[in-house]
Amino acid sequence: MQVKELKKDDLSVELEVIVTAADIDAQIDARLIEVGETVKMPGFRPGKVPLNILKQKYGKSVLGEVLEKAVNDTTAKIITDKGLRPALQPKIEVKEFDEGKDLKYTMAVELLPEFKVMDLKSLKLEKPVAKVEAKNIDETLERIANTNRETEAVTEARATVKGDIVVMDFHGRTAKDNKPHPGMHAHDAQLELGGGQFIPGFEDQLLGKKVGEKVEVKVTFPEAYHAAELAGQEAIFDCEIKEIRQAVAVKIDDEFAKKVGFDDVAALRDIVEKQIQGDYDNLSRQKVKRALLDVLDEGHDFALPAGMVDLEYQNILQQIRIERQADVKDGELKLEADEEEELKAIAERRVRLGLVLSEIGRGNNITINDQEMQRAVINEAQRYPGQEREVFEYYRNNRNALDALRAPVYEDKVVDFVLELATVSDKSVTLEDLTKVDEDEHYTRKGGEKKAKKKA
Repeated sequence: MQVKELKKDDLSVELEVIVTAADIDAQIDARLIEVGETVKMPGFRPGKVPLNILKQKYGKSVLGEVLEKAVNDTTAKIITDKGLRPALQPKIEVKEFDEGKDLKYTMAVELLPEFKVMDLKSLKLEKPVAKVEAKNIDETLERIANTNRETEAVTEARATVKGDIVVMDFHGRTAKDNKPHPGMHAHDAQLELGGGQFIPGFEDQLLGKKVGEKVEVKVTFPEAYHAAELAGQEAIFDCEIKEIRQAVAVKIDDEFAKKVGFDDVAALRDIVEKQIQGDYDNLSRQKVKRALLDVLDEGHDFALPAGMVDLEYQNILQQIRIERQADVKDGELKLEADEEEELKAIAERRVRLGLVLSEIGRGNNITINDQEMQRAVINEAQRYPGQEREVFEYYRNNRNALDALRAPVYEDKVVDFVLELATVSDKSVTLEDLTKVDEDEHYTRKGGEKKAKKKA
């Protein structure tokens, strides 16, 4: 193999590679011998077919396979021998290749930048922390009680008011063709007036009605309704109110606590407090992580591989296309000049931070073990109750998806490592301060990074 350097700069190198015809022929012969172990030909036992006959019959068919293997093997060897650190897969262009001739190709490699990581032990960060107050626990308990409330029939002869639960029969039909559709009728259905469970406008038309009344409710299905045949359609529902019920006030005491699975109200309050504090602690970590990423971004200045930045920029554009589907015509996304500039800056920030975190991890032998990946898959599966098996199968059979899941796990592990080295002091704040986003900050969706908007 002959290797000649055609072009080189700080972040890229282009090489010309020649693999001699003799080496290619040797690889073809080796592959043909493998084929001959199992191929069946008249007059020969498997493994006994002469090489010249195998070459005559199968030589051209294995040529492409040998080309791919030769390029992959030599490319990997060159990268190792020259100590190259590719940022992306090398770009290969075959210049010459034919039976009995040398293989000549070029490989263009975009390289990772060389840079020094800032002194992590010198970092000083503030972590905003908030403590759970009694009123937060009370509010959560009220919500729990509300979801576990019971109802009782209204015995007085009065009209419905907001908050009542009406028990009714209803039969619906589309106004256009006066035909019923599946899901547009029910018996003894319960509906809380003002709860926003039904189509907008439905519940309002049942206010001020009494038991036994028949009400013709006219509504229009939303344009984004899940049943496409009803989306945007006007409909009429013939409703008969059979009963009016009202919620019974729930007393939060030991009896209620036992009803929801706890020994007493003290145990219930304790678990609620711990859950809320856990949520606060997660918010605190997100805040200090954002602050750390800001410091790491500002503390490193080096050239970025253009291909990595462009790839990240295209990922951002794809995300925006999905979010703005209604405004995207023929797949074309139109951006204002300042918006495009900001998105490119975000892409550069993400690449820079990714390289810095990767270098910290590499320099400190930080890795993700099997147990950590199993935990990550389990956490992901728990987000889809009832579909856990499908989620496990998806990650078991999809290496790219597993790698995508590995990336944030690795990032968090590196962040935790840095936070252990840095000086992090707690700062007591209110819950409002912990949850608010400053108006002059723009937090991107991926990784929780922050980019300060330019001031006028």
